[in-house]
Amino acid sequence: MCAALLASVAFHGSSAMAQSVAAPAAGNAVATPDNALLLTVFLKHDQSRPLGELNAQLAKQGFYKAFPPAGVEVVSWYVTMGIGQIITLRLPASRLREVNRVLEDTAWGSYRTEFYPSYDYKAVALAEHDKAQ
Repeated sequence: MCAALLASVAFHGSSAMAQSVAAPAAGNAVATPDNALLLTVFLKHDQSRPLGELNAQLAKQGFYKAFPPAGVEVVSWYVTMGIGQIITLRLPASRLREVNRVLEDTAWGSYRTEFYPSYDYKAVALAEHDKAQ
């Protein structure tokens, strides 16, 4: 009886852990000076596969349909030889998870990803520079 109970707990416990978490709902928050962050995304090509194959996988996974999410500002988007694509986005901090999830769902497989969140420091740095003069 004890063994059956333990087996039941183990089975139900593992199935609960295997459930995936739903993708975050598309947000509508707007980036403002007090909530905005910049996110630099490195999409590093899988150089072991031809570009046509990578692009077909991106299309199949819906990358360009889903990325960037509506309302997320693209500050820059460059192709860098030997690396892949480097994209800088401006978005409200509350939408960071949404952007990450879109990339996980649509870019993985064609790209390895790296993320570098930052914030706009220009006004502070220029004020410090002016004060030092």
